[in-house]
Amino acid sequence: MKNETNVWDFFDRIYCISLKQREDRRSSALKEFSKVGLGGRVEFVIVERLDYDFEQQVYESHMVCLRKGLAEGAGNILIFEDDVEFDRFDAERLRNCTQYLQQHPQWKVLLLGALIRSSSKTALPCLQKVRYQSLTHAYALNRHYAEALAYEPWQGIVNDTLFRPLRDDVYAVYPMFAFQKSFTSDNYKYPGLVMIRRLLGGLKRIQKAHEFYHRHKYGIYAAHVIVVAAVMLTYMIL
Repeated sequence: MKNETNVWDFFDRIYCISLKQREDRRSSALKEFSKVGLGGRVEFVIVERLDYDFEQQVYESHMVCLRKGLAEGAGNILIFEDDVEFDRFDAERLRNCTQYLQQHPQWKVLLLGALIRSSSKTALPCLQKVRYQSLTHAYALNRHYAEALAYEPWQGIVNDTLFRPLRDDVYAVYPMFAFQKSFTSDNYKYPGLVMIRRLLGGLKRIQKAHEFYHRHKYGIYAAHVIVVAAVMLTYMIL
């Protein structure tokens, strides 16, 4: 376990956001953290439920974590949400990624799990540059970028879209290894979205499929072209 523990030293502060009422999620998160060498290293940030605005609560909870990390002198801040689930974790792969980021201090965001809009390869097979789409259940920010966000008041910007304006300096571990477990959702504002996600097999399956598509989309396009061409050729022969 020594190697798995040390690999997390790149992150100076590690937080997990949890609603006070969700002891079930905290219990699950503790088990998940112990699986990847994070047992005893994560500070839970417990928040009260705000019935008047779920989105504002999520946003402000993340900003609380960033401000705590900055106040404690953190250079790199890692944030989880309490429904996190780990799969495909590899300590050496994460170590290689963080060593790369140490050599490229202009990085802003490292995604351990998210939905992305596009991806491109770096010099490391285990790290990709990405355009962010959504989900903030497992990500890290460096101090410079955290300072740019942490003290911005709520302006109606949904937390799940926070990093979309960034055109560069957003990275993701490949393959990503942090997912959202299928708990009963606290998102009372968009029950339809929650239902659609369940019908599609849950966020874990959606995230894996999303990542695979963006990593191999040109091959997927080529396969479609070949299939269409084969069908057309068969039709012409007949």
